[in-house]
Amino acid sequence: MFAAHLLWIEEPFDFADPGTWIAVVEGRSSILFATLAGVSLGLMTGGRTALQGRARSIADRRIAVRAGLLWLLGVALILTGVPVYVILPAYAILFLLAIPLTGFGPRVLLPLAAVLAVVMPFVQVLLDALPLWNTSPGSALSLAIGWHYPFTTWIAFVVAGMGVARADVRRLRVQCWLLGAGAALAVLGYGIDAAIGSGEAAELLSFDGALWTARAHSTGLLEVIGSGGFALAVLGASLLLCRTVLTFVVLPLRAVGAMPLTAYTLQLVVWAAVAGAELGDSGDLAGFRALEPFWPLTLGTIVFCTAWALLAGRGLLETALDRAAKFAVGDGQRSAVR
Repeated sequence: MFAAHLLWIEEPFDFADPGTWIAVVEGRSSILFATLAGVSLGLMTGGRTALQGRARSIADRRIAVRAGLLWLLGVALILTGVPVYVILPAYAILFLLAIPLTGFGPRVLLPLAAVLAVVMPFVQVLLDALPLWNTSPGSALSLAIGWHYPFTTWIAFVVAGMGVARADVRRLRVQCWLLGAGAALAVLGYGIDAAIGSGEAAELLSFDGALWTARAHSTGLLEVIGSGGFALAVLGASLLLCRTVLTFVVLPLRAVGAMPLTAYTLQLVVWAAVAGAELGDSGDLAGFRALEPFWPLTLGTIVFCTAWALLAGRGLLETALDRAAKFAVGDGQRSAVR
């Protein structure tokens, strides 16, 4: 995410050319983000065994509160003028769409994710072609709902993550399956793209061109398959890595991963403050990247999150959202007394 936001990435990824490998972050980082959101939803609604009854109702209502707060935070970050597509409004909608699915297990969620991944890109091409998006109201709506990460198709990544949590993501067998199946999907998606995929120009000219592509942020069928598989493989590989002694070596990265909302928000707030002070314009992307902010922001975030995790525990915004959701919904006992 930091690399995608803060570095100039001009060349497409080419496995044979190490000079282009940094391009692996384009698009894939945000899809990994969405998949992990699904895993988090699955864990907070029971993990391997889905919550049922009143417990599920309370959890679902708390997710709805979190969604509303995420949307408000997303709008606030958009108003900073930082030139990135803020993902939080899309997250909010995805959380709401996931609520009806929290009672299901992996035998429903994983096949559903596969169906959505294959079917929705066909629908997405038609939705993206609507004249609405070329109007001023359409542009405002696009920002308000995070259409750069369209919930209509990205729900597949969230459902896949929920299915992984329900399959018990802590099990060695599941982690190996994630790595193997994810890698196979990535090879399939990017392999087909290399063989027949359309270029960026062709995407604008025809339905097939917009569909048969793995270009980052295209939401084409091949990107959904390839990048979705990539996300699953990275998740599996990371979990397997943390079964070894290296889990202590990567503690700082684990600390950042434990508070993604705090790290994400902190990055954009610092960006807005520095760009405003140094450039007089928080929206000057070229000017901000010219300040070479990647290493200071990345290392600063890692140090901050590690120190916070060791001294305070859970992330600041993660704690705030959790407490707000519990305060708003409670545990159901108050309504039972009344």
